[in-house]
Amino acid sequence: MNQQDIHAAAAILWRHWQRTTRIDALPARCRPGTRAEAYAIQAEVAKLSGMSRFGWKIAATSAAGQQHVQVDGPMAGSLLSGRALEAGASVSLAGNNMKVAEAEFAFRMGAPLPRRSESYSVAEVLAAVATLHPAIEVPDSRYSDFTRVGVAQLIADVACACWYMIGPATSADWRAIDLAQHVVKAFRNGALAGQGSGANVLGDPRAALAWVANELCAHGEGLRAGDVVMTGTCLTPLPVSAGDQVRMDFGELGRLEVAFA
Repeated sequence: MNQQDIHAAAAILWRHWQRTTRIDALPARCRPGTRAEAYAIQAEVAKLSGMSRFGWKIAATSAAGQQHVQVDGPMAGSLLSGRALEAGASVSLAGNNMKVAEAEFAFRMGAPLPRRSESYSVAEVLAAVATLHPAIEVPDSRYSDFTRVGVAQLIADVACACWYMIGPATSADWRAIDLAQHVVKAFRNGALAGQGSGANVLGDPRAALAWVANELCAHGEGLRAGDVVMTGTCLTPLPVSAGDQVRMDFGELGRLEVAFA
């Protein structure tokens, strides 16, 4: 793909994002065929948005999630600053095709992990983390059927990014907690509606964080100090409707609420 193709694809995706409309697929002339091309389109979408990058999200971190969207591994997506929600906020589901909420561990980087040829270890990545936060994602896609377009088109579409909420940094000693076994519960309108654990996030959210650090070394400039990384949903995405109130309870690590309109 040349820069004109990359821009054309990004312009289509950003237009549909703004209008909350859908396409079946990107036109063949500007459809990415590789992860590298897809991340180039994603970066152009972020540029067209005029928003700064707050950090990154990881999509398809569970085997069930990968099977659902027919991909063979996770994907990274930019978190755009203008799509952040304040804790306790209400978000409209108008035009949202997915209509789900996800509970995620989010890490804020205290030190950069710049691009290099050697892979970063989990220990190296954790040493660069400043704080851990509970988080909620409300994803969406610009494709009519996001389960059939393939990994490259999904990455180009910012890995199904839409809205996200990052809670306060936990005051708990999270480094002493086995995040893979840590249980997270979802409550919808006061009733328990689902639960899961960090094991659903590539086996461990810390491993997912290392994955994205290395993915961004291969297809970007690495992680910056201050970047926040949402590592993927700990539980089966929770279906939501207008009028629902959702609370994600991370136990001693904190809790977050979001309302849907």
